[in-house]
Amino acid sequence: MLESVGSLADSPWIYPAVAASVLLDVFLPLLPSGVLVIAAATAAAAGSAVGHTPDILALLLCAATASVLGDLVAYRLAWHGGARLDRAIARSRRLTHAQQRLGTALARGGGALVILARFAPAGRSVVSLGAGATHRRARDFVPWSALAGIAWAAYSVALGYFGGQWLGATWLATAVSVGALFAAGAGATCLMRRPAPRK
Repeated sequence: MLESVGSLADSPWIYPAVAASVLLDVFLPLLPSGVLVIAAATAAAAGSAVGHTPDILALLLCAATASVLGDLVAYRLAWHGGARLDRAIARSRRLTHAQQRLGTALARGGGALVILARFAPAGRSVVSLGAGATHRRARDFVPWSALAGIAWAAYSVALGYFGGQWLGATWLATAVSVGALFAAGAGATCLMRRPAPRK
């Protein structure tokens, strides 16, 4: 896979591939968008050492933009989802709980939950769909979604890039970087599951 991404990283197709993967994983949380971003950044780090220069900044902007756009699409679809989506959310304890937590967090003016959810497995989907389904105001959700997308993209690109710089374009570099991404996801999940402080 790393060899394929490495050859892809030397072409302009890396950006549409990353954008499509990140944009769609809000609907298909099993899509390995984080792994692709890390592998592309690892290949970029190794390529820069041998004269190929895939643009790390462009990769970062591409991943962050696709993340925010995916959130907005999910938010708008859920906003207009109607009774069917409401019933689906009502059947899921996880979605119902996430809606309540999100509503409380946004009402207090805090969007840390939106940022944490971007790192947690399927958390981005739950929060984006929940915000739309409950008709949270865009001005309460979108800035936090943008910050979450930038933070996630910067973290993923940095993991791949510095992993590639330190360990070279190897499976070890990619595995260590992906492990760090999964560790951040596990930490975010634990923080999201903590009960909200009582007043």
